[in-house]
Amino acid sequence: MAVTILAIESSCDDTSVAIIRDGYVLSNLIANQDIHMAYGGVVPELASRAHQANIVPVTHQAMIKADVKAEDIDAVAFTRGPGLLGSLLVGTSFAKGFALAQNIPLIEVNHLQAHVMAHFILEKDKNNRLPSFPFLCLLVSGGHTRIIIMKSHLEMEVIGNTIDDAAGEAFDKCGKVMGFTYPAGPLIDKLAGTGNKNAFRFAKPHVKGLDFSFSGLKTSFLYFLRDSLKEDPDFIEHNKADLCASLQHTIISILISKVITASLQTGIKEIGIAGGVSANSGLRNEMKTEAEKRKWNLFIPAFSLTTDNAAMIGITAYYKYQRGQFAGHDIAPLARY
Repeated sequence: MAVTILAIESSCDDTSVAIIRDGYVLSNLIANQDIHMAYGGVVPELASRAHQANIVPVTHQAMIKADVKAEDIDAVAFTRGPGLLGSLLVGTSFAKGFALAQNIPLIEVNHLQAHVMAHFILEKDKNNRLPSFPFLCLLVSGGHTRIIIMKSHLEMEVIGNTIDDAAGEAFDKCGKVMGFTYPAGPLIDKLAGTGNKNAFRFAKPHVKGLDFSFSGLKTSFLYFLRDSLKEDPDFIEHNKADLCASLQHTIISILISKVITASLQTGIKEIGIAGGVSANSGLRNEMKTEAEKRKWNLFIPAFSLTTDNAAMIGITAYYKYQRGQFAGHDIAPLARY
């Protein structure tokens, strides 16, 4: 019997709703919040208010696109955390209400686990390649940078983590110093395509093991610009593409080196990337280069599945549904999961 899941993602500033049936995505809609661009980052109070305005119409449109009705839904999944508490409360409350109204199970999902599980989303009329276990995944986003071993669909082990800032934060904060709007990552990626990645050198913090650190890189970048602007007030404008290319190359080289080490240490050649920064073209290309060199079986999600989306929540919930891992209605969201 087919299992149809309504999934809700509201961990940050995007309101997303998806319908998943037996692992296949029937719809996956996202309402973005452009209002945060003016503030250089996400404003929690504005984000939660926008979720309240978006959650009902986005759910309605997702169900229309998937051609399902409320009575066709077998379970409701939602992001429990980590994320902005106000935003998470909107999704959690809506999921509880829908589940109570339809008398169907409630499934809570870890947002970070869901990013990795995006590799297992099935799409109709496509050649769906799925990783085998064990699967080594670099999870890299605005708030998190981790190396994870997937032993099964729901069993994961974190073997590397950032000790300070995440890679996405390094992109956005360095971009802010250059005067870019939030989020700066996509613009840096675009400009890097026309720049010289070897034009400038920035600090690469040496962290033992498989952990990451990006705070030293940010400081190095900031001081370099400060000193350069003293000599040339228009230094950034004159070297924008080279700065972006050099910054991006430094961040990617840090990420790639840790993935290589993790693969060598574990012997795992099933490799993937996930999270918002996995949309970066430089990272995707470098991963492909290393995969060919090292005979990795590489998995890179579609661009639509790299950012926060409800399809990844739904696919995680699908496997939890099969194992009867349901949540009670007394469950509360967690800013830190």
